[in-house]
Amino acid sequence: MIDINIQLAIENLLARYVHAIDDDRLEEWPQFFSTTGRYRITTLENHKQGLPLCMVQADSPAMMRDRIAALRHANIYEAQGYRHTVSSTLVKPLGDKAFEAISNFTATRIMHDGATLLFATGRYVDRISGGAELLFDDKLVILDSRRIDTLLAIPL
Repeated sequence: MIDINIQLAIENLLARYVHAIDDDRLEEWPQFFSTTGRYRITTLENHKQGLPLCMVQADSPAMMRDRIAALRHANIYEAQGYRHTVSSTLVKPLGDKAFEAISNFTATRIMHDGATLLFATGRYVDRISGGAELLFDDKLVILDSRRIDTLLAIPL
């Protein structure tokens, strides 16, 4: 059984992560990852088949910072934001101060005109480590559907 303090710390990490995205504090996004942290978005279909192709992949916080800089200054896309809902999280120890955390999520997209639509559902499969401060070593976002109805610009 997992220590309740670890459970709460991991759930807090996930809550702070989605709140930063939902509140458009995207510059904080890479700070949730270790120096070797990786972020990927794939589909359930690809994941089940063991296919390595990802819709989005950042192999380091530096790549994440570049992505945010591009979103802010170079890319042109329709103004939008997200509102995440994250399920209770299953936590499994992987070793000394290392954990796997699995959560279901729903991301609702809010468009600049106020339209609110279900954007994505899926699962976070996270490897997390750290002592006083927990960080993502790997965040795998597995989308239930391969169908995304518009540009996948903002991190999930």
